[in-house]
Amino acid sequence: MEKEQLSYEEAIRRASDAIQRFPLIDVHGVPLMSTIAENWKSVSEFCPDPSDLLISTYPKAGTTWTQEIVDLLLHNGDAEVCKRAPTAVRIPFLEICSPPPIPSGLDLLEQMKPPRVIKTHLPIQLVPKGFWENKCKVIYMARNAKDNLVSYFHFDRMNLTQPEPGPWDGYIHKFMQGRLGWGSWYDHVKGYWKERKERNILYILYEDMKENPFREIKRIMHYLDLSVSEDVIKRIVQLASFQVMKDNPMANYSNIPKPVFDQSISAFMRKGEVGDWVNHFTSAQSQMFDEDYANQMKDVDIPFRFSI
Repeated sequence: MEKEQLSYEEAIRRASDAIQRFPLIDVHGVPLMSTIAENWKSVSEFCPDPSDLLISTYPKAGTTWTQEIVDLLLHNGDAEVCKRAPTAVRIPFLEICSPPPIPSGLDLLEQMKPPRVIKTHLPIQLVPKGFWENKCKVIYMARNAKDNLVSYFHFDRMNLTQPEPGPWDGYIHKFMQGRLGWGSWYDHVKGYWKERKERNILYILYEDMKENPFREIKRIMHYLDLSVSEDVIKRIVQLASFQVMKDNPMANYSNIPKPVFDQSISAFMRKGEVGDWVNHFTSAQSQMFDEDYANQMKDVDIPFRFSI
């Protein structure tokens, strides 16, 4: 089959002319790209192996960072092994579906033998039930709402498969109302937080990882029942640093052609900072957002920080 013979990069290049800003369609109350919604039955019925690991995040909350750290931990900090393929091939994106001949996340997973590491942006209520029935391990990375919003805005500008973000001021309201791909940030972070103990989810915060990556990588290591030396953890801290990953073609999505990710608009790996939101919000926007945030987060005590 030609589909199997094509490299991932070549498949994307060949499908570039079919790429468009796909509309969002509600799936059980959550807006998802139309290509995902149209294939929802297959996604929802995916049954993982008990040895599979799920990495879940709201979009632009440190997903690629977490993927790289986990891959490095699983390969004892071997940088070359972790350059064996682009991130999207090493750790398939469960629900993503694109125009042929680009393989879907399910296509890529079919070609891999367990144990597999799998990425998703699905809120907890849409995660295929097999992950819970098979007691798969799940790592959830969450990022403070303001920085997450800024990063998602710039991503939607350059990702030409997602709806046009429109002006910044309007985008803030879309975020607050959950009218973006994968829905409400508030529902997303709260859903995994409330279920973290019952479902044995490792819940990590972006700001904690920025502040002390050694400590947080060690938490991931213990959760995965791995044992690597402190020297290896130090090496992983360096290899998974923002600048090293930004310069790593197997992690920076530079293999995705311009008709899909136009990195001349905004880099996929843009800043990776905590507190960049202050460069985007006006004082009035910040006050409005803070009031809404306090109301939407009043039922949880997730220790988010907006600066470190």
